[in-house]
Amino acid sequence: MSDTFGRGVQSRIYLDGVSGRRPRVPTDARRLEEAARRKLSARAWAYVAGSSGTERTARANREAFERRRIVPRMLRDVAERDLTVELFGRRHPAPLLTAPIGVLDLAHPDADLGVAQAASALGIPFIASNQASVPLEDTAEAVGGSPHWFQLYWSSSDELVASLVGRAERAGAEAIVVTLDTHSLGWRPRDLDLAYLPFAEGRGIAQYTSDPVFQRLVAERASRPAQPSTQRITPAAVATLVSLARNHPGPFAGNLRSLTPRVAVQTFLDVFSRPSLTWEDLAFLRGLTALPIVLKGIQHPDDARRAVDAGIDGVLVSNHGGRQVDGAVAALDMLPPWSRRSAPTCRCCSTAASARAPMCSSRSPWAPVPSRSAARACTAWRWRAPLGWRRCCGT
Repeated sequence: MSDTFGRGVQSRIYLDGVSGRRPRVPTDARRLEEAARRKLSARAWAYVAGSSGTERTARANREAFERRRIVPRMLRDVAERDLTVELFGRRHPAPLLTAPIGVLDLAHPDADLGVAQAASALGIPFIASNQASVPLEDTAEAVGGSPHWFQLYWSSSDELVASLVGRAERAGAEAIVVTLDTHSLGWRPRDLDLAYLPFAEGRGIAQYTSDPVFQRLVAERASRPAQPSTQRITPAAVATLVSLARNHPGPFAGNLRSLTPRVAVQTFLDVFSRPSLTWEDLAFLRGLTALPIVLKGIQHPDDARRAVDAGIDGVLVSNHGGRQVDGAVAALDMLPPWSRRSAPTCRCCSTAASARAPMCSSRSPWAPVPSRSAARACTAWRWRAPLGWRRCCGT
């Protein structure tokens, strides 16, 4: 039998066991999650693990997968397995990709660079988050020649949108993923109860602070007469100022004396999203780039059909891991309706390991999907009534 990544890891673990060594990283996902909870600060864990409201959507995502069962088939030749797939003109070793994950420095100092390097080592497409801790040019360099995409949050500034898309193109991105469901932050009690938003510390805004258009907006705002501050000077406020100085580009000492880090956060909060975004605005994005455009956050089949009619190249069926709308439908539960209503143009839909973001592509017989699990990846499937879920291998 040909060697595989999983088989290689398993063999190393058992061979190390002969010498009495056990894995440092838990192999059980539940124990891995618990280890992460113990390692992270309370604020970081709340931001990473929390969802909106009573977290019913997050539970629905998990329950949707728990309702599905695998029916193994026997006496099939699996000595040589080929999981390669093609998407947007590039062949990939497996139907997997990483999800765009914001504020990764909350979890690890390597942040986006560590994920980019790991994805590159495996040949898995890396999606650079708009809310990254590292500029997209740096992660593009980290992946080398491996595929990478760019996730876009549509700003209230069209000029900033154009600048971000242009930077992604110049950095070699192979697709633009537009997240549609975050025109305002969801009501997330875990974060609210701690009164914590990482962006207020200057975290997760590296794409902005490294952008020339955003830098100009910050300079224009800083040149206006300052408004009287009502913020009390407390130990927590001082700690926030230190974090701002540490996270903003440039020398730490200079940032401590400058208003720019604080103005950058205020500017980001002003321009982050556009609640008025409509289908008609997609023509503006199409005019900016010839790269494939993928819409993330689509759930209703009618919206998928409209995306196809608008010439969109792919969609990610996603409820943002339940982080935006409480009580929303599980993404996995929407795939059968998608298959029935979108099959002529969306050839295949796939689902995330935690139902965070299924994906359907109109240009490929498969579709990779990000997930919210530790691995942040999943395998592609197709619903074929009455057979149920079937592996999608380009047929």
